[in-house]
Amino acid sequence: MNYAEESLRLHGEWNGKIEVVSRVPVKTKEDLSLAYTPGVAQPCLEIQKDYDKSFTLTRRSNLVAVITDGTAVLGLGDIGPEAGMPVMEGKCALFKAFGDVDAFPICVRSKDVDEIVRTVYLISGSFGGINLEDIAAPRCFEIERKLKEICDIPIFHDDQHGTAVVVGAALLNALKVTGRQIGDIKVVINGAGSAGIAIAYHIMALGVKHLKVVDSKGILADPENPNPAKAEMAKITNPEKFTGKLADALSGADVFIGVSAPHVVTKEMIQSMAKDPIVLAMANPVPEIEPKDALEAGAAVVGTGRSDHPNQINNVLVFPGLFRGALDVRARDINQAMKLAASHALADLVSPEELNREYVLPAPFDPRVGPAVARAVAQAARDSGVARI
Repeated sequence: MNYAEESLRLHGEWNGKIEVVSRVPVKTKEDLSLAYTPGVAQPCLEIQKDYDKSFTLTRRSNLVAVITDGTAVLGLGDIGPEAGMPVMEGKCALFKAFGDVDAFPICVRSKDVDEIVRTVYLISGSFGGINLEDIAAPRCFEIERKLKEICDIPIFHDDQHGTAVVVGAALLNALKVTGRQIGDIKVVINGAGSAGIAIAYHIMALGVKHLKVVDSKGILADPENPNPAKAEMAKITNPEKFTGKLADALSGADVFIGVSAPHVVTKEMIQSMAKDPIVLAMANPVPEIEPKDALEAGAAVVGTGRSDHPNQINNVLVFPGLFRGALDVRARDINQAMKLAASHALADLVSPEELNREYVLPAPFDPRVGPAVARAVAQAARDSGVARI
């Protein structure tokens, strides 16, 4: 099937992938009086007296805003907010299908950090959570940070943290397959954008101690890097301040994690790694190295972002269940404890009997995924003190 042509045809037929459906009958005078005026005045007054009732007397408790500025849409780059709408609609459809979360796409016509932050803050009272999507780095870091400071609902940039959580789960199980301990491994991340930096923070929180992050210019080693996010990475990774290119970083490494560009890794680079390396090559749609080439070069476990290869590393395993859990306990934030819990919950769904080099993550359509992640996230929210119920 030519997915591009068929998808375009279907989008024309669908005329949108989501719609608003009423949860209440509006067929009689009594229906109208209860759902709208005059009866609706009473819940309004109750919310005026008690802000928390906005979560119980409206749909706010199950509503997430999916927000983009259209600057980093899929692999297409800065195509504008309206052009990003098909992706945002698709994300909302996945929220509903995999987490029973009602989500609404909001495409913002601005690239100004403060303007976007102000816009999201002003509408945040309508939602139980905010999912930032396809916003280019480094702007995305600042937008998320500022929104977390002023909003009392979870702010989650899925390109960063959803990717990090699923990579963390894949790494945990790949280490079991290859008999490694997370504190001993040497990891190389290629790509120092939003996903790569979030993955670095997350896997260090999981226990990785030996990490190098590489961008298009080479291994991050300069704490005076003009990009603040990369400067911070240079401070907390690569303690020996090793310099060089990707090939230099990979020599002797146990794990390669790619969130970068097609075919930047060669067989020779894989052969230079430690015995039975783990290769998570997630550039989409073309990975950093083709799985067959990585396997031929000696890789023990290979994962990609594609559905036509084993070990698909897909954010849909994370964000529906993660928001479900956060909404269920009315969390104020999605914090590190909740993200770590999500990684472990995903990894634990693959039993020791099932675990093998071609199956380190549950399948996206495994019905256990959303509920398992939601339970773990909700408990972590309670344990870490960000749950309101």
